[in-house]
Amino acid sequence: MRRRIALVAVALLPVPVFAQDAYPSRPITMVVAFPPGGVADITARPTAFAMEKMLKQRVIIENKPGAAGATGNAYVANAKPDGYTLLMALSSISVIPEAERLQGHSPPYELNQLAPIALISADPVVLVVRKEAPWATVKDFVEDAKKRPGKISYSSSGIFGALHMPYTLLEHATGITLWHVPYSGGGPALQALLGSQVDSTVGGPAAMIGQIKGGRLRPLASFGSKRLASLPDVPTLKELGIDAEYFIWAGLMAPAATPPAVRKKLRDSLRQAVQDPDFRNAMAKVETPINYLDAPEFQKFWDADANKLAEAVKRVKIVEQRQ
Repeated sequence: MRRRIALVAVALLPVPVFAQDAYPSRPITMVVAFPPGGVADITARPTAFAMEKMLKQRVIIENKPGAAGATGNAYVANAKPDGYTLLMALSSISVIPEAERLQGHSPPYELNQLAPIALISADPVVLVVRKEAPWATVKDFVEDAKKRPGKISYSSSGIFGALHMPYTLLEHATGITLWHVPYSGGGPALQALLGSQVDSTVGGPAAMIGQIKGGRLRPLASFGSKRLASLPDVPTLKELGIDAEYFIWAGLMAPAATPPAVRKKLRDSLRQAVQDPDFRNAMAKVETPINYLDAPEFQKFWDADANKLAEAVKRVKIVEQRQ
């Protein structure tokens, strides 16, 4: 009887609860779905460095290029949702699933497989032509394009890519038809314009500012909501009455099933990271303004942008079928 009482007493003793290791307890991988040197990469590296200070763990950049970003995006979308695999996403992440569906393919990921942590930058692209081009203004460019449908050419980083979509929006907003010449990336697209192989292109301010200041390129307009501080004399399409707003944005994302507590830790660390002087100096050196939005605001921004781009992609499909 005493033995039974003793066993019952032992059973009633409080069982120790072993807490899980506090996050993060090991290095974090930040995936960049493009080669080194692009917008995602030059944003990811100072972001990772600043987050390391806040999280007290290493944040390792891993470049996983391929299929215009689809390879790296899908890798993170399908990764274990534990907060140790993150994605520095670009705006083109929204285009790939819709483009794949319209071409009869199964998308490598869906947007709802990823959860936004924070938006870091959102640069409007700039429409440029060579200095000796006959168009001094957007009005000149559009009027000539209407007179000569399909004759004015432009280079892009590839079909459905980040430099293709703004032209699709411009064509739709103005009723013009341009000649699309896709290249393998933003660098080759810019070189094609400089080498007189095409008539125009678009790109982020960081990529264009040197050629503009050097006198080789003439900026006609930016696709932003307000004028760029680095190009104060260049009007926006919006102020010219053309509804074709477009940004190449970069933001941190995690697999959607990542626990809320882990996502909050990441949000808190990134909120502090964007205030870090070293981070701000690094972004200033590449002339990339910080446009920080926390997760809820980023989600709203992303939803609106994704919807707009999905409609643009559908228009591209129609154009491609007619050619």
